[in-house]
Amino acid sequence: MDKVIEQSLENSYTYLEYKKLVSNLSKKGESTGPVQSEELAQYTHLNNSRMRRWDKTLKFSEEAVAKIKLIKQKIKWVVLTESWCGDAAPAIPVMYKITELNPNISLSLILRDENLDVMNQFLTNGSMSIPKLIAIGEDDVVVATWGPRSVDATQLVEAYKKEHGKLSPEFKQDLQMFYNKDKGQSVLEDLLRLLPLK
Repeated sequence: MDKVIEQSLENSYTYLEYKKLVSNLSKKGESTGPVQSEELAQYTHLNNSRMRRWDKTLKFSEEAVAKIKLIKQKIKWVVLTESWCGDAAPAIPVMYKITELNPNISLSLILRDENLDVMNQFLTNGSMSIPKLIAIGEDDVVVATWGPRSVDATQLVEAYKKEHGKLSPEFKQDLQMFYNKDKGQSVLEDLLRLLPLK
């Protein structure tokens, strides 16, 4: 495994630790990262509620569960995130639920702004977009990456950017509506494609 990734894992969070961190920051009106603002604190508060809701409502089909349980290889998922990230809130609970179904898949969450050396190795079109999942195989080699959004959500974002240039607050609300309707299924489909299903 890359030394930089290995070092980042020394300060990683399990999903439950990360949820506790986000919950505590939400209560204090704060967020992760060096920049503190009312806006980032508000996003952290929203994401705290969203993750709790996803944990209660996420459902996987029997077929998806069967595929996940078939994985025999050890896989480490290292995910760059921040408490204020609107795309992380619906995606990380899906990742966690997958790891709950198969102990061969582990999940470690690291904060982007504390791990810029890792982030800079896994940019999306030159930007530090999160969440970013780095899948590490049995021989400690990076075998795949995913993020910051599902293929379906990315298509919506790209189409909007093409027409309007940048994402508006209204579009960000529309994207959250998409996540609510999608119920984690497009993230699940993408992640199933990352797994070594053989």
